[in-house]
Amino acid sequence: MPLRTNVIVKPVAARNLHGQVVQELGQMIVGGKLAPGEGLPREEVLAEHLKVSRTALREAMKVLVAKGLIESRQRTGARVREAIYWNQLDADVLAWRCALMPTESFVEKLVEMRELIEPAAAAAAAKRRTPEQLAALKAAYDAMAAAEDLDAWAEADLAFHQSMLHATNNELMVSLFAVIATALGTFFLLSARNAENFKLALPHHEKVYEAVRKRQPEVAREAMLRMVGESHDNIRRRGRKLKPA
Repeated sequence: MPLRTNVIVKPVAARNLHGQVVQELGQMIVGGKLAPGEGLPREEVLAEHLKVSRTALREAMKVLVAKGLIESRQRTGARVREAIYWNQLDADVLAWRCALMPTESFVEKLVEMRELIEPAAAAAAAKRRTPEQLAALKAAYDAMAAAEDLDAWAEADLAFHQSMLHATNNELMVSLFAVIATALGTFFLLSARNAENFKLALPHHEKVYEAVRKRQPEVAREAMLRMVGESHDNIRRRGRKLKPA
């Protein structure tokens, strides 16, 4: 099968070939340049276009199969799978989605996930945090307060939420954060970018910190829920601004 003329496949450099093939094809699939149900070119054709060996291509295809992006059958060859089958919490898949600027649907789903996880995490942190974990949370808050630009703010914001999840002393929550960190980082950046003042959410973070410090689980839960809601409102305002009058 020849490559479609409107799909640009760049030759891959010599270093870490199969990893770069994974990135190239993964971004094309997640970005919609290769549509669900669409068959990929034959192995020899695709390897030639990507300027890689068939061995490197096969290794890359195994990775994409494991991520749920493609399926490979002996008679029909490799095909792109529907998004419902993708491993949505895979770090690469999340990164590719975020790099393409999250769609409104993706943001809504991320907000829903945050509403389920982070208020409960804040409450757990208020119950179980250690003095050292509280100090890490305070350090992240202080970095947010001291941030002079949006990038510094977003980095400190991500550190605040990471510190809070560590303070739950629940290894499953900590592991989950490691998986969704890229998506949350993009969310925080979008939210701050669309606020009138990127430090607008600082009082919410202070309330969460104080509730964790005072060991007030329900106060921490409510403060975090309000924080997530305000971030969502900031992104919705961006959407309204982009729509034609």
